[in-house]
Amino acid sequence: MHFVDLWLSRSLSMCLLLQSFVLMILCFHSASMCPKGCLCSHSGGLNVSCSNANLKEIPRDLPPETVLLYLDSNQITSIPNEIFKDLHQLRVLNLSKNGIEFIDEHAFKGVAETLQTLDLSDNRIQSVHKNAFNNLKARARIANNPWHCDCTLQQVLRSMASNHETANNVICKTSVLDEHAGRPFLNAANDADLCNLPKKTTDYAMLVTMFGWFTMVISYVVYYVRQNQEDARRHLEYLKSLPSRQKKPDEADDISTVV
Repeated sequence: MHFVDLWLSRSLSMCLLLQSFVLMILCFHSASMCPKGCLCSHSGGLNVSCSNANLKEIPRDLPPETVLLYLDSNQITSIPNEIFKDLHQLRVLNLSKNGIEFIDEHAFKGVAETLQTLDLSDNRIQSVHKNAFNNLKARARIANNPWHCDCTLQQVLRSMASNHETANNVICKTSVLDEHAGRPFLNAANDADLCNLPKKTTDYAMLVTMFGWFTMVISYVVYYVRQNQEDARRHLEYLKSLPSRQKKPDEADDISTVV
């Protein structure tokens, strides 16, 4: 019995030691996976904070179990294709206050369905690919960007969830229609369907082209007629300038005799 108690006590000690060792390894592994310059913590999931870390690009070694990701207040200029594709648990993504100008077509592939909040405010985004926000369920914040309001932006906002609120916060820095510059995009879109403008422009261009060709044809016909008239006039003048045939004296006498 004493042997059994001793074995149980030692087994319990070994179990506790082993459990502590495993927890230590897990903690060390989690800390080692945290990207350089970022802070990682567990609170309802893994939170990765890389705010004010002087990052020039999005880290590619983000832990797959990341739930909250803060990349705000850095110097990031673009969001590459599939950069977040392995973060299947990502719920919040903050990329505000960077220098983002380009968002690739498949930038949010893999997280579009799971994201709940996406913050892209206070960047330098002028336009995005029309499919950049496809299937995005998140509430997006895209205000305070120098947006160029055109058909593509209209299509993008229509494809986004809660697009009415999002569009209302988008101010047109520039626009395909000059009168919309400086106005909220929602007002501009209500005034005109920006996706129909290229068709109208093409129609006008075709009319102008047709008018130009018609003018050229008429001009050629007029020139041709006038040139022919000028040639005819010159030919007539030439004929008039030819000397008339003089009658001989004996011919004149013969004619008088006959008469």
